[in-house]
Amino acid sequence: MHCPFCQHADTRVIDSRLSNDGDQVRRRRECAACGERFTTYETAELNLPRVIKRGGAREPFSEAKLRGGMLHALEKRPVATELVEAAINRIKRHVLAQGEREVAAERIGDWVMDELRALDEVAYVRFASVYMSFEDVAAFREVIERLEREPSPEALENQIPLLDEDARPRAGD
Repeated sequence: MHCPFCQHADTRVIDSRLSNDGDQVRRRRECAACGERFTTYETAELNLPRVIKRGGAREPFSEAKLRGGMLHALEKRPVATELVEAAINRIKRHVLAQGEREVAAERIGDWVMDELRALDEVAYVRFASVYMSFEDVAAFREVIERLEREPSPEALENQIPLLDEDARPRAGD
C-alpha cells in the first residue's frame, strides 16, 4: 500500500478491526518514510449480478448508484450515516442472496423502498415519487395515506402503548 501523502511504498499496519457487521476490515497504517497515519478498508470483492433495467438494457450493479439514489432521497433528513450504510449492505446482501447472474431493477427498487421506509418516511415518499413516476398530486396522496394506514414494522415497534401492560384487558376477563 502506497502512502497517500508521500507515495512511499513501505507502510505498516498498526491496528486492524472488523467494522460494518464484520464484512469489512479497517486498518490503521503508518508510513515508514514520512510517519503519517491513514486508514484503509478491506472488503471481499464479490461478483454482483447485472441489473436489468426497465427498458431491457443490462448494466453492472453499481453500489455508487445505489448509494447516490438513497442519499438523494435522504438529503437534509436526520438519518445517521451508519444507518444508511447498514441499509445499503442489506440491499447488497439481498442482491447476492438471489444467486442469479441478473436481477431486475424493479426488485432492487423495492428493496430500496423497504429500507427507506424503515429509515425515514419523507425519504421514502421522495424516492417513491421518482421510482413510481408520480404524475400528479393524487399519487403522492395515495402513498402518504398508505403510510398512515400501514405503518412500517419499525414505526409500530417504536410506538408508545396507549395503555400500561397492567391496564390492558386479558383474554377471559
